[in-house]
Amino acid sequence: MNLKRIRTMGLVAVAAVALAACGNLKNSSFGSSSTSQTTTTGSKTTTTTGSTDSEFYQGVIKKGRYRTSKSRGVNVSQNDNVMNLKSFETGLLDVSKKVFSTSKYVYQEGQYINTSTVEKWLGRKSKSNPDGLNPKSNGKTGANTRNPIYLQQLEEQDYMIQSGSKLSLGGVTIGLGMNSVDYYTKVEYGATYETDISTTELTAQGKKMANTVLQRLRKKSALKSVPIVLALYKQSSNDSLVGGDMIAYVVSKNGSTTVNNWTALNWKNYVFPATSESKNSGANSNDESDFSSFKSHVQNFFPNLSGVTANAHYQDKSLKKLSVNITTKFYSETEIISFTQYLATAAKRYLPSGIPVEITVKSANGDIQSFLARTAKGSSYYTHVFSDQGDN
Repeated sequence: MNLKRIRTMGLVAVAAVALAACGNLKNSSFGSSSTSQTTTTGSKTTTTTGSTDSEFYQGVIKKGRYRTSKSRGVNVSQNDNVMNLKSFETGLLDVSKKVFSTSKYVYQEGQYINTSTVEKWLGRKSKSNPDGLNPKSNGKTGANTRNPIYLQQLEEQDYMIQSGSKLSLGGVTIGLGMNSVDYYTKVEYGATYETDISTTELTAQGKKMANTVLQRLRKKSALKSVPIVLALYKQSSNDSLVGGDMIAYVVSKNGSTTVNNWTALNWKNYVFPATSESKNSGANSNDESDFSSFKSHVQNFFPNLSGVTANAHYQDKSLKKLSVNITTKFYSETEIISFTQYLATAAKRYLPSGIPVEITVKSANGDIQSFLARTAKGSSYYTHVFSDQGDN
């Protein structure tokens, strides 16, 4: 099976760092540095990024560099919806916060599962790949008769405990991204076919794979007894306008090698306004109405817009985050500045309060022109206009 490393999220992370340097931007799971702490482990110096808010994790910097994941971004190459990548990672952070408090733990990118291992695990089980978590091919090509690829991606997040001058591993979160649709070809470079996978089936397969992953991790000396969180994520289809949903998690404590008591998660992502492909039956009608008012006023004020949409994230039927995307048809920097100023006023007036909100303004060719953000506790919006001349 062909696999590839998706680097899109790395670019997003770089952009987030750049934005944090421009102003008080805090609506990610990591706050910009207010204070950093340096610890020494042997002869190696480790620094934490510091945090501006107890809602966010501090990150780990080693020898002056951010400690990157050993396997991040390895993905079965069939899925083309990049929204799955972002919502998978942010969803894992939200699950982790239920177990690893941001006030006690420091976040570190996964260090215990390397790229080669993840590639093997994501492959089909075979004589040449006995470690494959996906089922063996049965040689059939019918949508309902073949053995589909269930596991699409796997992510590791490490959580460290700081004690005096030392950082030690306090726990690990492992996310399993499961396909709701498996895309395949019957011959190389041929037409693409689909196998639909029910939530019941992908959940059962995911729980089975999670126990196998847990048993393998417990064989590593560093992971023998630490708490390990296992989380299941339901991937959205390639044509979906939003990412998938976290559906369940479980915590393995005291070195256990099997887990059974899973906690179901009622987390959903919706797109505003609803489309024929995206039904919002689980979204709050008041939230949709608020966004509709915002969209209407924005389009009336600046008619040269290609589109105004939003991704809404719900947990237990309560709106937790709103990400608004606006595509423009104008290019004048003065127009962008005026439009951004108006957006800050309109968003404050019409969009729901008490949740993080992000607004990204892009040109028709995809260039980001401006960005606005507000934290759940904030009332005003941080704004930044991107200048071609670099003045801002």
